Amino acid sequence: MKRHSPASERNRDPILAQLRRWLADAKQVIEIASGTGQHAAWFARHLPHLSWQPTDTDAGALDSVAAWAAEAACPNLLPPIGLDVTRHPWPVTGADAVFCANMIHIAPWDAAIGLVEGAAALLPAGGLLILYGPFTIDGRHTAPSNQTFDLDLKARNPAWGVRDLEAVGQLAQTHGMDHLETVPMPANNLLVAWRKRP
Repeated sequence: MKRHSPASERNRDPILAQLRRWLADAKQVIEIASGTGQHAAWFARHLPHLSWQPTDTDAGALDSVAAWAAEAACPNLLPPIGLDVTRHPWPVTGADAVFCANMIHIAPWDAAIGLVEGAAALLPAGGLLILYGPFTIDGRHTAPSNQTFDLDLKARNPAWGVRDLEAVGQLAQTHGMDHLETVPMPANNLLVAWRKRP
C-alpha cells in the first residue's frame, strides 16, 4: 500500500526550509493531493508545532498516506481524508495554510480554480496558500525539460499541462489573496505563496 516517489525525497528538504519560515506561527495545515504521503510524514515530523491534515481524491493514495503516517508515528499527523477540491465546501474546518505540491498541472484547470476557491473560503485573514511545482512565466517555460514535460502531460490528457504563474496569481488575486513570495526550487520547480487579505 505504501507508494514511493523519488521526487518527493529529492524536494522535501528545500520545501521544508521555506515552510519553516512561512509557517513558524501557524498551527494547522491542510495538504491537498498528498499523493504517496511522503511529504506529509516528513513535514509533520520536522514541523511538530503543526497539525498536518493530508488529503487526496484517490483511494490508493489515501492508503499510501496512511501507511507512511503509521510508520512516521507523529502525533501531529492526522489521518488522511478524501477531498475533491472542486466540491465545496471542503470536508475540513479551519487551517492557517493550504499546501499543494504537483497537482494543478496533472489535473484540469477546474482543479486549480477549485483549489484557490476552496483555500480562499477556508483560510482566515493572513492564511497562506502554498503551491509547489513547475510553472511557465509569461507563457514561457523555465527550462527545456519543463517544456518536454508539458508536452507529455498534454499528450496524456489535453486538459492537463504546466500552468502559467501569472494566471494562477490572477486567480488567487481575484479570490482575495496577494502574492507573498516565489522561491526557485531544484529541478526547475517553484514554491509560491499567497496570503489572504484581511
